[in-house]
Amino acid sequence: MSKMDLFQKCVEFTKADEVKAAGLYPYFRPIEENEGPVVSIEGRKVIMAGSNNYLGLTAHPKVRQAAIDAINRYGTGCSGSRYLTGTIDLHNELEEKLAKFLGYESILLFSTGYQTALGAISGLVSKGDYVVSDKENHACIINGAMLAKGGFAEFVRYKHNDMADLEKTLQRIPDNAGKLVVTDGVFSVSGELVHLPELLEISHKYGARVLVDDAHATGVVGVGGRGTASHFGVVDKTDMTMGTFSKTFASLGGFIGGPERVINFLKHHSPALIFSASPTPASCAAALAALEILEEQPELVTKLVANADKMRKGFTDLGFTIIDSRTGIVPVIVGDVEKALFFWRKLYDKGVFVNAFIPPGVPPTMSMMRTSYMASHEDEHLDRILEVFAEVGKELGFIE
Repeated sequence: MSKMDLFQKCVEFTKADEVKAAGLYPYFRPIEENEGPVVSIEGRKVIMAGSNNYLGLTAHPKVRQAAIDAINRYGTGCSGSRYLTGTIDLHNELEEKLAKFLGYESILLFSTGYQTALGAISGLVSKGDYVVSDKENHACIINGAMLAKGGFAEFVRYKHNDMADLEKTLQRIPDNAGKLVVTDGVFSVSGELVHLPELLEISHKYGARVLVDDAHATGVVGVGGRGTASHFGVVDKTDMTMGTFSKTFASLGGFIGGPERVINFLKHHSPALIFSASPTPASCAAALAALEILEEQPELVTKLVANADKMRKGFTDLGFTIIDSRTGIVPVIVGDVEKALFFWRKLYDKGVFVNAFIPPGVPPTMSMMRTSYMASHEDEHLDRILEVFAEVGKELGFIE
């Protein structure tokens, strides 16, 4: 019997090379300059309609200066984990201010949003406990659940945003088992909101705790951008919320908020926190500055929602099929993979950059142009995006 070479599958993977050769590869395009709604790619300016920079704060002078000042004071990194030598006063300040903003007893920072999910889920859920996950949750939640499963926890999933199926799933779990229901607040592909009030009622009925991932919700929905629980008026009933600094907060890092005793437990039981270097000073300072701007200018959230609403109406009026929501994400459905790649390329050639979402990230017939918007988009940008979509849509036969 011949020996299996682990690298053989890597050699045989040629699909990406074939798409690149056809000039249709939409990924890993380096941005050379970022002005917010307009970026430079391959030496030319394009309108960015695919960023998660929802409030447009990555280019804000206050955010940039805060990062520079932090480097000048603390250096470029912390050179250790939060557990040991990697905590600076900026970490504590950001945790305290964010806890007050979101309405939680305590907040704990992680190095990325992805690590937050891994660290929170695997840190809380242990042998004999259950992770209960929406089937369309973000990959970080799925992998956090798989990590917990490696520690002999159980991992089950329910149909997307289907509260009846959630209840059936919880009914099958033993009463004496610990249960954590995890859901996106705003689902990252579709932009849909979770049915949070009903989810909380059902989960608590069966003794489950709830963790909401607000990566795409903080700064987008809720009072002043305070997220999904705030949007539905159920902050006091939502056990925990986690999120990221890489979107609204114009930085890098993640956080989880919840009861003080739970956060204290995670500080001492989450390998993703204990064995990982802490968020950099520049990242913390930028996130702090972004939080201050959000608190001072809640009208940015109103502008973001207005921009996204304009685009939803615009695409619908043109005859495109979209997934409706109340968030900054507006997916335009184009169908199969080949059509999606051609559509993406033609948009790009005409100066509009969006994200092409194709299987396995979406179902086989649901390939889409996932567009997303910023508070810093002006009408001239949005009108041009609609104009280009109309041109490409007619050229490819999607609309008349």
